[in-house]
Amino acid sequence: MSLSRYSGVYEPADLAMLQRVFDRLCDERRLAKKDREQRESLAMELFQVFDNGTIDEADLLRALSKHRRQ
Repeated sequence: MSLSRYSGVYEPADLAMLQRVFDRLCDERRLAKKDREQRESLAMELFQVFDNGTIDEADLLRALSKHRRQ
């Protein structure tokens, strides 16, 4: 289990998984590197969902996927 919810420290495996989820969500939303504000907002939302206890990669994708919300 990740320590991030308790100490604000993210394990390397957590960060790698969060990067994969972030990259997939950016592709889904068609966010280019130049879309800095939108990418930062997405990153903050992703960390918030993770810190609130959604720590499974598939669950994170489902929670933040635009396709799910349509």
